[in-house]
Amino acid sequence: MNNNSSPSSNRPRHRRGFSLRSLAMAAVIGMCGAAGSAAIHAQATAGNVFGKAPAGGTISVQSTTSGLQRQAQVDSKGRYSIGPLPVGVYTVTLEENGRPVLKHVNVPVVVGRGIKVDFDCAQGQCAGLASKP
Repeated sequence: MNNNSSPSSNRPRHRRGFSLRSLAMAAVIGMCGAAGSAAIHAQATAGNVFGKAPAGGTISVQSTTSGLQRQAQVDSKGRYSIGPLPVGVYTVTLEENGRPVLKHVNVPVVVGRGIKVDFDCAQGQCAGLASKP
């Protein structure tokens, strides 16, 4: 009997599982995706401040380290947002008619996040409230 006539030699051979080339390609694709994700997060170097305040007021933020200042008007629904702001510690001030009436001090702004700072008072009635830490 001929060894070539055995039933197992007539069957085509199929590999099972992953080839080394497929595994290498999957690893490269995975690393590119991870590197792209890291690059996106590395570019986020700022945060923002948002919240509620009396409509028509002005909100000012000032960095306690760099002195950077920004302002925003409170909208008709009593909301405001200021950003992007560099990471740091800020003083957030509500101004009415051009004068400061209430402050929140030591407000931390962190990378990629917003921090909510509300001024819970009615328009024209904030000046009597003490500064909040």
